[in-house]
Amino acid sequence: MCACTQAPLSPAPPITLQECQAVTRCTLPAMAPTTNGALDDALHMVKAAWAACAAKVDMVFDCQNRKAVPAATHD
Repeated sequence: MCACTQAPLSPAPPITLQECQAVTRCTLPAMAPTTNGALDDALHMVKAAWAACAAKVDMVFDCQNRKAVPAATHD
């Protein structure tokens, strides 16, 4: 009887790795301001570049901390 046969096994779920983004170097735009207005613009551009870099570093740092916490609780 077909009711007496064993059901086929379910396939194992795929293993996925959740890794943090690699850290890359921060870069600042090359500038050569020649007027006070250009110097002010350069200051704003550099501040924006540093903010973008800091946000990227913070994201990687937070990711690494999230991964470290569960591993520490399984001891």
